[in-house]
Amino acid sequence: MAALVRSSFLVDAVYAASAREYGLTQQQGQLLCVLMGRSYGMSELGATLGLAKSSLTGLVDRTERNGLVRREPDPRDTRAVRVALTAHGAKLADEFYAETCRRIDELPSGLSAEERDTLAELLGRVVFDNEVPVVFQEPDEGAAAEHAD
Repeated sequence: MAALVRSSFLVDAVYAASAREYGLTQQQGQLLCVLMGRSYGMSELGATLGLAKSSLTGLVDRTERNGLVRREPDPRDTRAVRVALTAHGAKLADEFYAETCRRIDELPSGLSAEERDTLAELLGRVVFDNEVPVVFQEPDEGAAAEHAD
């Protein structure tokens, strides 16, 4: 179990370094990655990111001031808003996502292809069994989502 905890610190450090290089906080990076697939309502976004309403509002406010996201009316609920990427935010999200994937893909470089596949399968089961929200998609999931639209 210690290795699993330590590996989370390792991935977190890579994610933080990548975010810093793109002028983002880790939470802004997570927000951009979540919004890559579609816009979200504030409640749904808070649940996905695991943030309280006040924390989420502050995060969206700061990211909106940086021109990366925008609030738009929810067509199904006139009292609600949805958060979506701006064109600049989408471009930055794509670059940040690709670079972060590249860096994380290097972490198990000392493993054989078979060991990497086994590691991915086992971690995937842990994530699925614990119903972890999709904050960072597998690269092939993102491509599948783009082609589904």
